[in-house]
Amino acid sequence: MKLENSRRDFIKTSALATGGLLASSFVLPGAYAAPVTELKLALIGCGGRGTGAAFQALNTGHNIKLVAMADAFRDRLDGAYKPLIEKYGKDVITVSEDKKFVGFDAYKHAIAEADVVILATPPGFRPMHFEEAVKQGKQVFMEKPVAVDAAGIRKVLKAAEEAKAKKLNVVVGLQRHYQANYVETIKRIHDGEIGDIINGQVYWNDGGVWVRERQPGQTEMEYQMRNWYYFNWLCGDHINEQHVHNIDIANWVKKGYPVKAEGTGGRLVRTGKENGEIFDHHVLTYTYADGSVIHSECRHFPGAQNRVDESFQGTKGTAYLSAGNYGTLKDWKGNVLYDHDRKNQPNPYQVEHDLLWEALFNGDYKYADAENAAKSTMTAIMGRYATYSGKPLTWDEALNGTVDLMPETLAWDAMPKVLPGEDGYYPHAVPGKTKVI
Repeated sequence: MKLENSRRDFIKTSALATGGLLASSFVLPGAYAAPVTELKLALIGCGGRGTGAAFQALNTGHNIKLVAMADAFRDRLDGAYKPLIEKYGKDVITVSEDKKFVGFDAYKHAIAEADVVILATPPGFRPMHFEEAVKQGKQVFMEKPVAVDAAGIRKVLKAAEEAKAKKLNVVVGLQRHYQANYVETIKRIHDGEIGDIINGQVYWNDGGVWVRERQPGQTEMEYQMRNWYYFNWLCGDHINEQHVHNIDIANWVKKGYPVKAEGTGGRLVRTGKENGEIFDHHVLTYTYADGSVIHSECRHFPGAQNRVDESFQGTKGTAYLSAGNYGTLKDWKGNVLYDHDRKNQPNPYQVEHDLLWEALFNGDYKYADAENAAKSTMTAIMGRYATYSGKPLTWDEALNGTVDLMPETLAWDAMPKVLPGEDGYYPHAVPGKTKVI
């Protein structure tokens, strides 16, 4: 398939590859019926990824009005509103002051204003936000990962079934499912070009991300939410927040989910008070039902070698994939079976919105990404459970875990479940001792 000859062919192929193409139609909330001429959008979570997703939605060229915004923090909301209004103006960004919702319950009010919602808060909130969006009958784009613990995954899976019953489109920001090199290469793997997959390796090794220092006067709740990447109830650790992309590719290639995880991890170089409770490395073996194994590795070591990619070995040859548009298949003699054309490839972040919004304006029901996203997120959480506990876990043990990371109360003066000691350091998991399920 040549993308330069037919963008529409790529769109159709991408939709099929996500496993979300369903021949049907839907009726949008309110007076809208298929097809429609205008749709109202609400943005829930106004950080960098949420703002980017709003731009991508509005860049699809459809008649979309951003009508409501929500965030826990007013400064984050204002930071997203400013570039959006500057680019698109008041005819497109119609968010009046009374439609700028702030606080822990802001999402409910913003969702109520729109036909379509973008859910892009820290992932700890995703289950309750997705549940509410489905309850209100909204079409959904939500970012990955979709939860931080098994309790959240079970909630997402239940809402995913309800979304299907209501024929609500759900696209999830595991954008490699909408990226041409992954779509084309994995299609060939599934067609048997390198035989049965027996091994694989998936990596997200880099130097780490931002840190937000504690500010005078912050409550513990505000501090953790500002520095959310380093607390499991909000992030789920970097194996969940970032490495889920690569883990999801392993599941896609294997057309299933692992039955067991075992591995190790810890804190070697990122050990400050500001680094909360998460590990800086995880190394795992995932075993699938057919006995094949995937090596999974992620780390945040500044100055060490970076690697973010996926490779697989089959009975007839090998595969190499990466977000840099690489997609190569070789036989065991080194002969190239397929090498993806890396030139002039569409941006997958934009493609996923192009596909979703085309379906919405046509009144079609095509995308049901939530179940796979939940199960790939669960695969990452299962890996964290294994590294934190130092013990192997089965899929069923992990998915049925009873440990719920969410605070009992969401309020600025409420306390999260993990608190710093007198020395300012947060407790973290100790393999062999920590209870994870």
